[in-house]
Amino acid sequence: MKFVDFKKIPRLSRDMIITEKIDGSNGQVAIIPSDSVEFIGCEDGFVEQCCLANKQIDETSWLYMFAGSRNRWLSTGKQNDNHAFAYWVKENAEELFQLGPGRHFGEWYGKGIQRGYGLEEKRFALFNVSKWVAKDDFITIEKQQHAPACCSVVPVMYEGPFDTTTINDVLDILKKNGSLAVHGYMKPEGICVYHTAAGQYFKKTIENDEKHKGEK
Repeated sequence: MKFVDFKKIPRLSRDMIITEKIDGSNGQVAIIPSDSVEFIGCEDGFVEQCCLANKQIDETSWLYMFAGSRNRWLSTGKQNDNHAFAYWVKENAEELFQLGPGRHFGEWYGKGIQRGYGLEEKRFALFNVSKWVAKDDFITIEKQQHAPACCSVVPVMYEGPFDTTTINDVLDILKKNGSLAVHGYMKPEGICVYHTAAGQYFKKTIENDEKHKGEK
C-alpha cells in the first residue's frame, strides 16, 4: 500500500494579502508551450477546437492560448463562452501573450455578469497581485510586472500580518466607501484573504457571509 504522509501545517501568524472580491465569473487564460499540449479536457477532446490563438517563439516551438471558466475550457459561441470571455481572449490575444506561459486566473465582470457594477463594458481583473500591477500603476516592487493594457488587477486593500480584527476593519471600509475596482459603485461584494504561508484564499462577504453560496 502506498504511504501517504501528513502535510506540514503552516503557521497562522504569517502575512496575508486582502483584495477586493469582485462579483463576476471566474476566468482563466492558459498559455501553454506546444510540447506540453495534449488532450487537455476540451469538450470534444481536440486541442485544435479550443485553441484561440498561437504564437511562434522559435523555429520549432509555439505557444498556444486557451480560455477557461472555473470548471471547463471555453470556445467562442453562445453555448460555451462564459459571457463572451473566450471571444474577448481571442480578440485580445496579442496583448495577452505578454502574460507569458502559465495559467492566469482572474475575474470576468461588468455588464450582464452578476451585479454588473454599473459598467457598459466587461473587464478582466487578474488575481495574482504579487506578480501583476495595473498598467497605469507606476509603483512596482521586486518581482512585480505591469499587466497587459487589456487587463486590470484586483485592488489590494491590505498587506501584513494575519489578524481577524484587520479583516473585519477592511471589510467595513469597503462597505462604507464602496468598490475600489469601480469607483462610485456602492454595493461591493466583499474581500478575499490570501494567507501567504498556507497558499490559500479565503473569502468574506458584506452580506450573507454566514450562508453558503446560492443559499437564500
